[in-house]
Order: sequence, then C-alpha cells, then structure tokens
Amino acid sequence: MAVTETASTEKKSLNFIEQRVESDLAEGKNGGRIQTRFPPEPNGYLHIGHAKAIAMDFGVAERFGGTCCLRMDDTNPQKEDHEYVEAIKHDIEWLGYKWDKITYASDYFQDLWDFAVWCIKQGRAYIDQQTSEEIAAQKGTPTQPGTNSPYRDRPIEESLALFEQMNSGKLEPGSMILRAKIDMASPNMHFRDPIMYRILNMPHIRTADKWNAYPMYDFTHGQSDYLEGVTHSICTLEFVPHHELYDLFVTWMKEWKGETDNIEDNRPRQFEFNKLNLNYTLMSKRNLLVLTKEGVVSGWDDPRMPTICGIRRRGYSPESLRLFIDKIGYTTFDALNDIKLLEASAREDLNVRAQRVSAVLNPVKLVITNYPENQVEELTAINNPELRDTEGNTITEGNTHTIKFSRVLWIEGEDFMEDGGKKFQRLGPGKEVRLKNAYIIKCPDSVEESCIKDAEGNIIEIHAEYDPESRSGMPGADRKIKGKTLHWVSADHCVEAEVRNYDRLWTCENPRDAIKQYEDEHGTRGIESMRPFLNPDSLHIQKGYIEEWAAEQKPLTYLQFQRTGYFNVDPDSTPEHPVYNKTVSLKEAKF
Repeated sequence: MAVTETASTEKKSLNFIEQRVESDLAEGKNGGRIQTRFPPEPNGYLHIGHAKAIAMDFGVAERFGGTCCLRMDDTNPQKEDHEYVEAIKHDIEWLGYKWDKITYASDYFQDLWDFAVWCIKQGRAYIDQQTSEEIAAQKGTPTQPGTNSPYRDRPIEESLALFEQMNSGKLEPGSMILRAKIDMASPNMHFRDPIMYRILNMPHIRTADKWNAYPMYDFTHGQSDYLEGVTHSICTLEFVPHHELYDLFVTWMKEWKGETDNIEDNRPRQFEFNKLNLNYTLMSKRNLLVLTKEGVVSGWDDPRMPTICGIRRRGYSPESLRLFIDKIGYTTFDALNDIKLLEASAREDLNVRAQRVSAVLNPVKLVITNYPENQVEELTAINNPELRDTEGNTITEGNTHTIKFSRVLWIEGEDFMEDGGKKFQRLGPGKEVRLKNAYIIKCPDSVEESCIKDAEGNIIEIHAEYDPESRSGMPGADRKIKGKTLHWVSADHCVEAEVRNYDRLWTCENPRDAIKQYEDEHGTRGIESMRPFLNPDSLHIQKGYIEEWAAEQKPLTYLQFQRTGYFNVDPDSTPEHPVYNKTVSLKEAKF
C-alpha cells in the first residue's frame, strides 16, 4: 500500500514500534491489516502520560493506513463513571485524533463469561475459596516456586456450579475467586494460577445489575483485543511481565473459537514502550483524585494539574503536546523527562500561534504631557508577526487589530528607574524609548519633573513628552534611539484583568518517590504524605490592565503578553472581568 511504501522510504524516522509494525505488514501478518486501540479505564481524567500512549496508538494507525478504536476498560465498577467517559472522549478529540469506533470491555462480558466456563470445562480454571492472605502466601517468590491451592484439583462440575453462584449476588466479595490453572512453579509470577474473576456485587455503569462477578484486567485485555480484531496491542513497560499471560489467554480463546489455523500469523501482538514521566510532576489518577478531593487544587482541570484538561486550561496547544512527545521519543527503558522540554515545546509552538497583545501587570501611570487632552488615536497592531502562509510569506491581511492611544497610559513599573545608569535602556530622567506601535517619548532631565511620588516615596506617576513625527509607519519613526521598545495600554481604553501565575505544584524533582519514602518512614498515606512536598506558592494572582481587544477574546485563546510570556484565556473569563492563565514565560525560567 502507498502509505507503507512512503513510511519505508523514511526508515530513520520510524520509532522501534513502527519498525515492527512495518515488518509485520511486509510479512503479511493479520492479512496486512493494521488495527490498534487505546484502552483507558474511565476512573479519572487522562493525564499527559496518556497523551503519549494516545499519540502512539492513533499515530501508528494513521501512519500505516489502519484504524484505531477507543475502548473503555470498564472492568472495575467501584471507580468508574460516565463523567470520565465523556472527559476521555473530549481529550482525545482535542489532541486531534479520531477513533474508528468506541467500544467497552463490558461489551464482551458475556463472551468472557462463556470463555471462562470453557476454561473450567477444559480443566484450565478452578474455584478457589482461600483468603487473599493464604493465596498470597502460596505464590512463592521469583526464586522459589509457589505451592498448589488445596482447591486446585476440585472437580470440574463443582467449579462450574460455584462459578454460577459467584454471579448470584448471594456470596460475599472475597469468599471465592476463579483462578486459571497454569503453573505454580513458573519463573513468571503471573503464571502462578492468576485470578480470572472476583465477586464485587456492584452495579455497573453500563450493564446495571446483570453482573456480580467481574473479570480481572489480565483476563479481559487480550481477549477484548482478539474479539475486536486488534492487530497490535501497544502498551507501556509495566505490562512486560504480563506479556506471556496475554499471549496464553489469546491462544486459549482462539482454541475456544476453533481458530487454530495460522495461530501465530492471525492474532494481536503486544509491544511495550516507555512511559512519559516528568520531573516535578505526579502522574497517578489515584493521587490526582486525592488532590482534588482535599482541595489542594480547584479540580481535575486546575492548570497546575498534569491532566490533559488541566494542561489545556493552562494554555498548551495540542500541537505543542504532540511536538513534545515527538522530541522525547519512544524507548524500551523508563526515564524522568525534564519539564523544561515541555515548556520549550510550548514556546516553540505558541510563538507561531499566539496573538500578541499588551497587558500591564505591574502598572504605573504615564502621562504624556504634550499630548492633546481628550484626543484618542486608533493605531494598528499586528496579531502575530510569525504568521506565514504555505510558501513562507508573512500574512498581513486579517492579521491586525486596532489599539487606542491617549494622553494617559499604563506601563510596567519596572520600566522606569530614577538612577538606572547608562545600561538601563528604559525610561528615566532624560531617557527616551519607543512605545510599541506608537511614538517615541522622552522623560524630562530632572527626577522632580519626570515622576511623582507618594508619601512613602513610591513612584505613582511618570511624565514624558512625545515626538509627534515618530509614530510607527511615519518617516520620523526611523530615528534611532538607545532606549528599548515598551508595551503600554491606554488608561481610558483598557480593562482590569485577573492574571493567574502558576509555578510548579511540587517542590521535589521526583514527588512519587519522595512521597513513597515519606509513607514508609512515617506510616502515613494520602494527603498527609503529600503535604511536605507541595509548593505553597504554586499560584499567585495579580491584577493588571489589558487592551480592550484582548479582553473580548473567547476562552482558550492563545495570547502572548508582549515582553512577559504566553497566556491563555481562562473559561472563567468574561469581557467585563477577563481572566488569564500564564502558560510559560517567554524565556526559560531559572530555578
């Protein structure tokens, strides 16, 4: 097929998973089909680690002309909810991927039950009535074989009858389980008679009260892949120990279905790659849920959270996430990635995506004393100077907006110094600068004339004069000056804004390991083990002024506050009370 031929000409650009897929296609396995799946459990919101898996699962299907389905791994009714299902769908769509179909592990509950019955009849499964502690003690160790359960040779008919009772709703959870009969001496611990079914006696979000006994993940995942026609089951490295069991259960199911011809050429294949781990980040739905319930963050979409919805609200674009994932790549060993690379990817992407606006976050009043009172000029500002067409030409049409200029402006307080010296190239006594998109201005030579102070000595007002011939676009605008270009907003034509500046939520580079060590040393769990490592200054809210045009932008619009950083319009924002979240600074921050 054309897609495959194109991919093979770009051999160096293929990651190791894609190379294996290409090889399978060349060998004609699974009839030359490519079908992948992304199988999240709907027990929480997806995080950035899932974004890497999504990019792999959907990306492989896209690259080789195949399909990818979204399958909800809903085998644990204790934690799953429709809210999470909808959030997962939204996040995948936001990342720019489309699934071929949506399926659920619960679609196959009857198939799995019937398959389990077949396993019992074949002498490959049995009902065990030991306690969990007894079963754990019999497992052995990686270097010592386990011991058989006293129920391992239970008569088949007895196990069948008890299996039916497991789903009756009349037995207590934990009173019995269904185990696969494999090999208690196997060096692979997962082969030591793993659990296939357990009793929960809980309603399910899709199947209601039909089931009281539910299949375990290992007895669901591979079989669901097989039943759906998945050709490549791409997982993260923690599933490497499960690989052999995955293959064994698929082989058993093919036998159950009577499909034993070409068993190796027509089956799903599991491949593993490294997880996405970030420093100064905790990525565990269980722990993220604790943070939301304890009020450490405002919710799953808090911009400090590593959830996809939190990252979206923070102001990252889907393209910046995909760029970051491409940069870190795929390997067969886990590593801790530097969050600075994520931030750099955001800057790279937002530089060509974000619209430039003026926002003054530490305002001080600037009065242009020789500018006519009550006069207002409409000036033109470029939305994004980096915007290019497909041929690389700068786009000008439709890439501008109007800003208003008047006698009284707001500028940043740090843009004026009484005694900044020669190296200080902003405003001060006798110094001149250009105002972005407007005029060159100059302060009087004396401190007394250039600024007004309050009783405590704080500068509350700056005075300067403008050069009427120096407006941007005029012949006099070419006049060279030593000062820098400053951003500003007109005091009468701006809106007060709330700006939320975010820092890292965690003070330690590897919060997962730090929390675990703290738990081991202090015997604590949950939020009490997290508090010592939480950054108390992870959110700083300030008030500022922003130009009117920016205040009218819709939520999630990407903006660059000139000379400050990249920001995003928060969903809480309104034209009367705009709210912005800082995504990243213009340059890498130093810690």
